[in-house]
Amino acid sequence: MCELLAMSANVPTDICFSFAGLMQRGGNTGPHRDGWGITFYEGKGCRTFKDPQPSFDSEIAKLVSNYPIKSEAVVCHIRQANAGAVSLENTHPFSRELWGRNFTYAHNGQLANYQEILKTHKLLSIGCTDSEQAFVWILEQLRVKFGDSRPEQEPLFKFLASLCRLIDPLGVFNLILSDGEFIFAYCSNNLHWITRRAPFGPAKLIDTDVAIDFKKETTENDVVTVIATQPLTADETWIKLKAGDWLAFVKGEIAFSGNRLS
Repeated sequence: MCELLAMSANVPTDICFSFAGLMQRGGNTGPHRDGWGITFYEGKGCRTFKDPQPSFDSEIAKLVSNYPIKSEAVVCHIRQANAGAVSLENTHPFSRELWGRNFTYAHNGQLANYQEILKTHKLLSIGCTDSEQAFVWILEQLRVKFGDSRPEQEPLFKFLASLCRLIDPLGVFNLILSDGEFIFAYCSNNLHWITRRAPFGPAKLIDTDVAIDFKKETTENDVVTVIATQPLTADETWIKLKAGDWLAFVKGEIAFSGNRLS
């Protein structure tokens, strides 16, 4: 399966440290060698880097790892293909416009018998993956439910959670979704998160010999949350979501949360 990575922060922050660990899992310390992608938000704008090559030896991934792009919301994905060819159009994250904002989506898992249930009437997939079809179906359902105006956060997140619960029985559906203001995460079976705030301390990556002292890189007011399929550091306490749990982060803090019953 694939792996996810996302960040929500209250100040523009680079994700170089976490990304340096994740990229090693893309063909070096892990089997996810079928492409990778990352989206950084800057206000309403976003910039996306994607490559169908393994991330651990991708020149574009090395550029991203060494170039400290600062953002308050980041979505990243490394792929182990189980549906659809290894190609740029099938590489996550996927982005589409809704309500005048760029929505970005990444999925970890595999869905079966989804074609009829997740059938769309206006939005079409560009590639041929179950992941992208679920994304365009979600966006179409949001448009049907709320029309042309973006709703308040609470009804938006609760409706997103209800859509995820409809998709989840089709297989494994771990999701990251963002419009630059929020990071929404839904757990089907495997998703972890950590919030870093003062007092900051050191951390060491699991997949490569890289360590950092966050105290030297932050201020006492910074709040940075990282979400990942599997923990990226060996010396920090990551929280594992339970199946059916969902969280919505805004500026690094939990804005709303729920479980399979809410």
